Amino acid sequence: MLDREVIERIAAELAEADRAKTVIPRITARYPDATVEDSYAIQGVWRDGMLAGGRRLVGRKIGLTSKAMQQATGITEPDYGVMFDDTVWENGSTIPFDDFSNVRIEVELAFVLKAPLEGPSCSLFDVLRATEYVTPALEVLNSHIELEGRTIVDTISDNAAYGGMVLGGNPVRPDQVDLRWVSALLYRNETIEETGVAAGVLNHPATGVAWLANKLHEHGARLEAGEIILAGSFTRPMWVSRGDSVLCDYGPMGTITCRFA
Repeated sequence: MLDREVIERIAAELAEADRAKTVIPRITARYPDATVEDSYAIQGVWRDGMLAGGRRLVGRKIGLTSKAMQQATGITEPDYGVMFDDTVWENGSTIPFDDFSNVRIEVELAFVLKAPLEGPSCSLFDVLRATEYVTPALEVLNSHIELEGRTIVDTISDNAAYGGMVLGGNPVRPDQVDLRWVSALLYRNETIEETGVAAGVLNHPATGVAWLANKLHEHGARLEAGEIILAGSFTRPMWVSRGDSVLCDYGPMGTITCRFA
């Protein structure tokens, strides 16, 4: 594993890149022996620094849970990151493009918990019992590490490339619909770019939340009541430029819109 001094230095680099809206060289290009555990240690130091600075944790994101995303990134195992209160946007928001180093959009479902979830043997059914409601969500990806050649270690260190989320549509209780069959049409500037079905996330999006609860148990943590959990994208990421408008149509579960200015 990397020395603690190196882990803290990389976390500081990422914090500065977040402040300056820039990217840093790949961690794995500089430290080719860095492990997944190193990357979660870097993320943890960065997270603790953000919390010490006054940001408030509101949930977690899960990434790389679908074949679409794994093929788009070349990374074949899921990852997770944290979400802070100042990264949540309402449906219809105008989002400052300059808040990010780069912008891509993913289509997801968000689970809002009414009870804690803890591993090591959390199941899909445990997730459904612990969920208050499920709502459409768009994730804004934002990388602080150069994208070309990036590995799972780079992505996890960079808070799983999380930048923000937009919540909207029509929330449902988890027993109201078959969540596997939730589908979405993603548009940029009135042109359809991506489509997907939520079963693309590990055959059921709640399976991603169960994976996260079990993974957090390995790191001595759990999911708490009230947390928002982004279960993973079931479309490829869509690049967004300044001035673009985004609309995602979830059919009976409603729509989400936002614009980047």
